[in-house]
Amino acid sequence: MSDADCPECGAGVSLHDDLEVGEILDCGTCGAELEVIAVDPAELDTAPELEEDWGE
Repeated sequence: MSDADCPECGAGVSLHDDLEVGEILDCGTCGAELEVIAVDPAELDTAPELEEDWGE
């Protein structure tokens, strides 16, 4: 298991071993949704806000 820093609050985020690019994680400290953008070394970025599509 490894760690990466949350881009929002700087806290360490624990990562599991079979991490995949595109995976969404939550920061245990600030609750931000984070997207895995690289796995070796692990790198996190703020997950894009998903806009609701109401069929318009």
